[in-house]
Order: sequence, then structure tokens, then C-alpha cells
Amino acid sequence: MQTTLRREFSLVGTGLHSGRPARLTVRPAIAEHGIWFKRVDVRDRDPLVPAAWDAVSDTTLNTRIANASGVTVSTIEHLMAALSGCGVSNALIEIDGPEVPIMDGSARVFVEAIRATGLRSLSVARRVIRVRKTVEVEQGNARAILAPADRLEIDFEIDFSDAAIGHQHKTLSMVNGTFAEQLSDSRTFCRQEEVDMMRSRGLALGGTLDNAIVVEDGRVLNPEGFRHEDECVRHKMLDAVGDLALAGAPIIGRYTGIRAGHGLTNKLLRKLFLTDGAIEFVTAAEGAPYLQGFHMPALSVAV
Repeated sequence: MQTTLRREFSLVGTGLHSGRPARLTVRPAIAEHGIWFKRVDVRDRDPLVPAAWDAVSDTTLNTRIANASGVTVSTIEHLMAALSGCGVSNALIEIDGPEVPIMDGSARVFVEAIRATGLRSLSVARRVIRVRKTVEVEQGNARAILAPADRLEIDFEIDFSDAAIGHQHKTLSMVNGTFAEQLSDSRTFCRQEEVDMMRSRGLALGGTLDNAIVVEDGRVLNPEGFRHEDECVRHKMLDAVGDLALAGAPIIGRYTGIRAGHGLTNKLLRKLFLTDGAIEFVTAAEGAPYLQGFHMPALSVAV
């Protein structure tokens, strides 16, 4: 069945790129509402922005969505990953500025808040998207693929010249709490030279060693080091879960990312929805556990 939160929760933090303080409140919503953002600081235009693949307006170093009035919300991927990974299908996210707070650079704080709040089951069956035909996109040496599978699987490979990151490859099935337990605490990362470049362009103004892993010349500059030996590829998988959540329903399929990022994953979703016969919508059987939450539901074809 569809779900929402048992009650609202609020978090306060700083925007990674804007450096501005940000407060968000995640509220319960009725069935069929989906996930929407509301800019409570916007009063002269439509403040509602859908968390949808076709609302993505920019994917430079984060995922940004926009509505027809030009109202935007950026850096949504970690919060979207937490909502998807915990099985939340309906919520209204009120935010007082243009960027979701980065918190610790992972999805951990969002997951902890969702778990502490708890979920409420709604009396409407949940639709999910079954991948029926393989679709693939590429850009340079980066590729992203969605192929048929019996559950959501994430397979990701990265290869960085800095020895602190290097080549990493990991595959996980997003069932039985895998997202929360295996991916949610993995932080965003970059090289020191990229930090310098971003700040010269007015980006990463809120970035610190408290909310990002920074590496330089084979060293991790964060005093505590990595949370996982392969934290960097885990974070890329976390991002993929968040960007795939913009499909508007859980995906049953195998996502493969090779050096992929936000832009390529969104391009993949656009191709998926425009390819005849690539998907079918199915509904979770009544009483079945939630996809991407703590178990895998049984499925029945929607009529």
C-alpha cells in the first residue's frame, strides 16, 4: 500500500552550494499526492515544485528541479534517496529557500528522522514501475543502463585518478533495509582542486569537512577518514537511488552506472519513459511490504 509519515519533522542546516541557512519540514500527505516541494519563502509565484524526472532543470554538481513559474529547489538527491529508501510514497516538503540543507553530506540524518517519525499505511495500492526493456545512455566514458530484474538493484563503478579513491565497484539489491544500512551514511566527496574551482564559480560555499569528504594527493583530509573503505562508490549509489526516485514510483529493474552522475541518470529516465514497451506499471499486492523499504513486495499487474 501507499505510505506517508506518521507526523511531520523539521531539520535545519546549510545549503552546500549556496552557503545559506535552510530549514525544511517534511509533512504527511494523502494517497496519490506523491512527493512535492513547497518554497514557503515564495509568495509572488507558484511555490509548488514536483519531485519528478521531467521537472529536472539542472544537474551541475547536484539535482535541481523547477516548476513552470521558474521556482527551483536544488540538491534534492540525498533527501529523495532517504524517502525512497525508507519507502515513503507521499509527502510535502516545505523549505524556506532554494536549496535542501546538506546536513552531514549523506542521507543519514534524513533516514534517522524518517525512522524516528515512522510510516503510516494508506488505503490505496502502490504502483511501481517494472523495467521490461533495457535502455542505455552514455556520455564520453560514462554510461547508465536500466535493465529488467525482479527487484531494484544498483550496480556502480567509479574510477578516479586520485589514489585515495581509485577504482571502486559495488552491487546491492535495495531490499530488506539495504539502503538505510549500507548506503545512507556515505558522504559526498571531491578533490581539493575541485573545491577551489567550485568556489571560484560561487559554488560549494557551504562545504566543509563536516559535510563532505575531501581528498588531495592520495590523502583524505577529513580527520576521521572514510566511514567505509568504499564510501565513495556507496555515495554514488546513494545519489542514483535519489535520482531514480524522480521516476515518481519505485523502479523494479537493475541500474548500472559506470562513472555516471546526476545528468546521465536523468537522461536515462527520460529515455526510459520515451521508449515504447520499456516499462509497465504494476501494483503491490494488498498487504505486501514496501519496495525499497525493509522488504520486497509481491506484485500483481495493474488493470
